Amino acid sequence: MLLIPALDLRSGRCVRLLRGDFSRTTRYSDDPVATARGFADAGARWIHVVDLDAAQGKGSDNRSMIDAVRRAVTCRLEVGGGVRTEEQAARLLALGVDRIVLGTILARSADEVAGWVARLGPRFAAGIDAQDGVVKVAGWTEEAGRADTDFALDLARMGMRRFIYTNISRDGTLAGPDIPRTNAVAHAAGLPTILSGGIGSPDDIARVAAERDTSVVGVILGKALYEGRVDFGSLAKTYNQDAATDWDD
Repeated sequence: MLLIPALDLRSGRCVRLLRGDFSRTTRYSDDPVATARGFADAGARWIHVVDLDAAQGKGSDNRSMIDAVRRAVTCRLEVGGGVRTEEQAARLLALGVDRIVLGTILARSADEVAGWVARLGPRFAAGIDAQDGVVKVAGWTEEAGRADTDFALDLARMGMRRFIYTNISRDGTLAGPDIPRTNAVAHAAGLPTILSGGIGSPDDIARVAAERDTSVVGVILGKALYEGRVDFGSLAKTYNQDAATDWDD
């Protein structure tokens, strides 16, 4: 099972939000490059980068820091947060980002994204963020009026090939993952899906490994890593990170 450490960037620093609330931010590192190197050295195949400033949509972003992280590590990078135009996507790919995670634009202009895929290649994943089974967009501030499972099925039909599912109510809480809802979305899509939100202990990861749908290929680790509740190096030995997965294709 793939374990993906999260690197959430705000004003060039590594932070975590509670349930996506920008007013409830905890800063963990002023050196995201060193943090990324630590994850890579511990055996991470992928690092999940979120540009919170770009996601907030107020004109700021962390592209220079993403560039610095890309230059510092050899593992793969997936980046999301505020990617709402093809130009923004192309700019990230030009930095050497391996995959771009899309959210809001998929809910608002899925047909437009199909054109991006045709021109830039299948280097995208759908980030489905939901609360009580309802998709939320625009930095989790607006409801999209779609059920998460219906949205996943529609995106699979339009050509998206990978999914990241976040239960917003669990994100940053350490309260345990929403395995049933993640399984439902993964089963609806029938495609490789990553669980995000709520991981607080090695037992939580073991439960995902034991109870996951066959399409759930891994988990994103955030606050539990930064607060020392899980150790990435130890987990990488338990869940072999050297083996290729469906997420890598």
